[in-house]
Amino acid sequence: MDSKAIPYKMLSQDAFSQWLGIEILECELGRCKVAMTVRKEMLNSMGKAHGGISYSLADTAFGFSANTHGKYAVSIETSINHIEALNEGDYLIAESVIEKVNNKLGFNVVEVKRGDELVALFKGVVYRTSKDWE
Repeated sequence: MDSKAIPYKMLSQDAFSQWLGIEILECELGRCKVAMTVRKEMLNSMGKAHGGISYSLADTAFGFSANTHGKYAVSIETSINHIEALNEGDYLIAESVIEKVNNKLGFNVVEVKRGDELVALFKGVVYRTSKDWE
């Protein structure tokens, strides 16, 4: 399957990312940029976006870019640094870039931005299976 088509197929089968309102902005081999808007039902008790929202956006970008090589890739370790609080109505863009790919492992960095402002930094490692995307 074409590397650019894989993230679109993944999104079509991902009810959670659809609920988040994630859209794919750009995708190519080893890189994917996705976006979403923070909604009221995504806020925590302090009126800010729940940390899981930016984490989920970054994780989706991570998964999409990691799978562009044509093999099923699943996360084995992820982490995030929350740099700025997020508000209802914020439009977030997450760009995942594969920093290093071995036969079985891929290492990604995802920047989550609000405009030009870096609001979160996500790092992830995937295990690349032998199963091909069809």
